[in-house]
Amino acid sequence: MAAAFTALRVLLGLFFFLTGALKLSDWLSADLHRHMASEFVRFAKVFPLKELGFVPEPGRYLVAVGWVEVTAGLLLAFGPQLLQEISNFILSVVMIGAIYTLLALQEPLAMCAPATLSLGLLLLLNIRGYPAAPRPKFE
Repeated sequence: MAAAFTALRVLLGLFFFLTGALKLSDWLSADLHRHMASEFVRFAKVFPLKELGFVPEPGRYLVAVGWVEVTAGLLLAFGPQLLQEISNFILSVVMIGAIYTLLALQEPLAMCAPATLSLGLLLLLNIRGYPAAPRPKFE
């Protein structure tokens, strides 16, 4: 079972690495990069911290989310356990933000499916995907 969770962790980390890379560069797909840039213009309008007066510039928002996904994805896939757990938490927050954003824009529920599935897998890894700490032996 540990091998299945390891494979899931690595694949999920690489998935986030690739989605972050798409946000940062048009090297993988120019069309997807342009689409992401246009979507982040809409996303910035419903940014969760807007009520507190913080509205990000869409280009910087795209780059910030891209770097978070690239870094946390690599750490989730290949980092030490502590950094895997931290990156899992960070990516979970990013996915919650993505779901909030899509719901605030009143997108169809099917548009929330990738973020919801990713969040579910991250939570599964958080609950079951890491080995338990060794128990101390009492003599």
